[in-house]
Amino acid sequence: MTPPLTTPVVTPPMPFSLDHSSLILSLGSCFADEIGRRLLDGGFCVELNPFGTLYNPASIASALDRLLTDTPIAASDLVQHESLWHSWHHHGSFSRPTAEACLAACNERLHQAHLALQQATLLTLTFGTAWVFSLREETSPRSSRVVANCHKLPASHFERWRLDTEDICDLWLPLLQRLHDFNPKLKVLFTVSPIRHLADGAHGNQLSKATLLLAVEKLCTAHPTLCTYFPAYEIVLDELRDYRFFAPDMTHPSSLAADIVYSRFQQSCLSPALIQQAHLAAKAHRREQHRPLH
Repeated sequence: MTPPLTTPVVTPPMPFSLDHSSLILSLGSCFADEIGRRLLDGGFCVELNPFGTLYNPASIASALDRLLTDTPIAASDLVQHESLWHSWHHHGSFSRPTAEACLAACNERLHQAHLALQQATLLTLTFGTAWVFSLREETSPRSSRVVANCHKLPASHFERWRLDTEDICDLWLPLLQRLHDFNPKLKVLFTVSPIRHLADGAHGNQLSKATLLLAVEKLCTAHPTLCTYFPAYEIVLDELRDYRFFAPDMTHPSSLAADIVYSRFQQSCLSPALIQQAHLAAKAHRREQHRPLH
């Protein structure tokens, strides 16, 4: 008998179902973008990363807090660097040459996502790292003002540290209750990104991922009817676990790996008929994107 060449990760059915009338709000690391874009291509209605790519649980929690209250970005939330204005709460894709343009870009998407959160049936959250950067202040070298992106400012502007499971749960337990009160039909799906953050070495990355996994487990246990976990991290690193499933930088999963994870996600929460419809919609999208040679 030929021995098995993989250790398959069981992906049980999700405690929710999706169809093309579902509204999905997705926030988190660039792995959330990979899955979110595939959902969009498949004809699903997705509000994808309205703050741009976010990596750590504190920044994602801050973004959701603003979405719940529809609190706009203010001029005090901006910084100018290298001829651009940046928001401490946003990815660099929202940076603009003027403060007015930056505020307009940030707040237009913020209000749009606030409206989407009111109607969403699924909120997908992808945690990438437990490491955070907070702005240094004269009164406290480790301030509570965690930034979503450093925008290439000098390291002297920031204090870098790692959240622990208690930090994450203290932020997220009351936030999850607020989300349920705000939209009772909403379900929350957590994932942990399989993208490795190797700035602190392989062991430092594992400590970070373990922190995220333990925190998500506590959150799902505390809110079992609201939250669930999808094992994207385990599928890539335990089942696929081969460098042929990674991009040339050897840290980001390849497009093939993302396709496999997305296929497993579909099997967990879509009917076979809907999977076929999404496949046809994605093919139609690719045809629309085709550019003729002449």
